[in-house]
Amino acid sequence: MSAVAKAQTFWRSAMEGIRHQPFVHAVSTITLAIALFTLGLARSAAHELDRLVGSLGGEVRVTVYLDPRVPPAARTAVADGLRRRGMAVEEVSPHAALERLVRELGPAAESLRGLSEDPLPPSLEVRVPESMRAPASLRALAAELRGIAAVTGVDYGEQAVERLSAIARAVRWAGWVAFVVLVGATLIIVSATLQLAIYARREEVEIQKLVGATDRFVQAPFLLEGALQGIAGAALAIAGLIAFRQTVSPQLSTLLSFLRLPGAGADASPWMEALELALAGAGLGLAGSYLAVHRFLRA
Repeated sequence: MSAVAKAQTFWRSAMEGIRHQPFVHAVSTITLAIALFTLGLARSAAHELDRLVGSLGGEVRVTVYLDPRVPPAARTAVADGLRRRGMAVEEVSPHAALERLVRELGPAAESLRGLSEDPLPPSLEVRVPESMRAPASLRALAAELRGIAAVTGVDYGEQAVERLSAIARAVRWAGWVAFVVLVGATLIIVSATLQLAIYARREEVEIQKLVGATDRFVQAPFLLEGALQGIAGAALAIAGLIAFRQTVSPQLSTLLSFLRLPGAGADASPWMEALELALAGAGLGLAGSYLAVHRFLRA
């Protein structure tokens, strides 16, 4: 039998199986759709988390306090050295720092007005590149700066950075655990559901085996059914995600608008997301149908 003839045979067999067992296949398709819809929501949540972490990471600034007794050339040398390493550096004079503090304190800053000397030291506000925003990199940079004679102190919000990184790691690990559990549960449910359809066609399978059909020949129509169910489930999941984002997502965005910070990345391509869900659905459908038919053939 040629490859084209085999493909036509497998396709007809798969369509006949779906037509004769619509309820069983509908249950499998809906199960896959729910799983893929949940995976799509989890993917969107992970993307939003990355955007939030990236936004907050962009706000991390290293404040370098300089010794006012050293010559201005020494302070400028520190700033120039940081700029040569790709960092954006803003030099803040004692007077400018005092004016900023007065604005931030408002009426409570009356006691600071009219001072004969600026009580704040000169400083540098450093915005580090993205590759150096990890807690370990920031600690290393702070230790390096503290070793410079013209530097009296370094502050980069160490506790906030450490906590943010810990929360991001915990959420990502929880997402991976939930992903594994969800995929495992989906495979079990789909496999058990498809096995009912296989048992309903056991006489057909037995006849194929009696006339010399190989296991692969018997498995092919069921694998095709599983792949089609996965693609159909992905289509339902994509439709559900579109409806969710058009109805619920704007309201959530309004409620969480205080978390939107500058520097957020662009949204992922919807076509790429749809393709990924379709491939994931086909893969889950194939895996579930393979487990079901393999178990039946070995029984």
